[in-house]
Amino acid sequence: MNLKLEHISNIRNNTLQITGSKSETNRLLILQALYPNISIENVSNSDDSGLMQKALQSEELVVDIHHAGTAMRFLTAYFAVKEGRETVLTGSKRMKERPVKILVEALQQLGCEISYENEHGYPPIRIQGKQPSTNHVALQANVSSQYISALMLIAPSLPDGLEIVLEGKVTSVPYINMTLSLLKDVGIEGTFQNNKITIGSYQGVISKSVVVESDWSSASYFYSIVALSNDRSVTIGSYKKESYQGDSSLSEIYKYLGVETTFGKNTITLKKVSDSVLALPEGLDLSNSPDIAQTIAVTCFGLGVGCYLTGLHTLKIKETDRLEALKTEIEKLGGQVHITEDTLRLEPSDTISKDVSIATYNDHRMAMAFAPLAVKTSLFIEDANVVSKSYPDFWLDLKKLGFEDSNV
Repeated sequence: MNLKLEHISNIRNNTLQITGSKSETNRLLILQALYPNISIENVSNSDDSGLMQKALQSEELVVDIHHAGTAMRFLTAYFAVKEGRETVLTGSKRMKERPVKILVEALQQLGCEISYENEHGYPPIRIQGKQPSTNHVALQANVSSQYISALMLIAPSLPDGLEIVLEGKVTSVPYINMTLSLLKDVGIEGTFQNNKITIGSYQGVISKSVVVESDWSSASYFYSIVALSNDRSVTIGSYKKESYQGDSSLSEIYKYLGVETTFGKNTITLKKVSDSVLALPEGLDLSNSPDIAQTIAVTCFGLGVGCYLTGLHTLKIKETDRLEALKTEIEKLGGQVHITEDTLRLEPSDTISKDVSIATYNDHRMAMAFAPLAVKTSLFIEDANVVSKSYPDFWLDLKKLGFEDSNV
């Protein structure tokens, strides 16, 4: 479905309920599979979480997780220690281009049995579930935090727990801390000190109910909408000030772009408080929250200001090469973007082309990051249904704010 978004002059004040965090949900689903008495509330209604649930319930040899990168990483570790179970884990064409070698090698260090069906280092992989022979593993620290979290999630189910040594500078620390916090929420203790994560064994029954906080990366699109609007506010739930999610840094970052965040009881209200936009800090480091980089870059473009974002190396191995995709689509709209392997520089610009068709590259975040520009101009979003990967109600929620759309 290709969607035309019409230029709107003002957004409606409204209150929206955002689906549960995909990141928190998928971690908790693995823990629930290991400890079935755990119950989860406010589960994400994203495609990725649905695929995770389906995979965990499957008894088939071949498990296809399509585009769900988190599911690929977490399930690789889960099936690797599921004794006696053989699984071939596969996915979409793009998933087969996304590396899994570092995680596979870490699991092989533990004594797990995993082989590649096609290209070395990439899915599909064949997993022979077995009990690990050691409780110590080392891997690079500057890799996707999902590799590290995958190991952390299976750790308590192992007879001797797990010690994970991270070599080098650790990136995406908030996601590691999120995993530790969720483990603690269900009664499992762990530590993360001096590049070493230690999680003890827990062989008992866990009876806990956990409420998933709503997704902060989904909130980013409403920060962008409010920043691009004139004196409007939006209230969204369910959020908490002491969040486990690194993307909650939005509340500080968007102060520079004229948006104030007020925390209520399980809600946040975003309000445009200033027409004078401050420059973002030069070299804003998003290594702890890379999923909001696209939104921030597009917001700055819409406001006519430049930005220089760093810490973006993981964006090259997402659903698409997000740095290349951002450069291509912003430049179609009249902007100028320079990228390296881990940085993006947007030049200030005071023009936005109208009726441009934005390619989404099978990437949900491309569709949602560019949609707020409809506050400034009319545009087309190609393959708009791709948002279902993380936020199926996105277009419905935009309509509640006064956005007008039509299928083309």
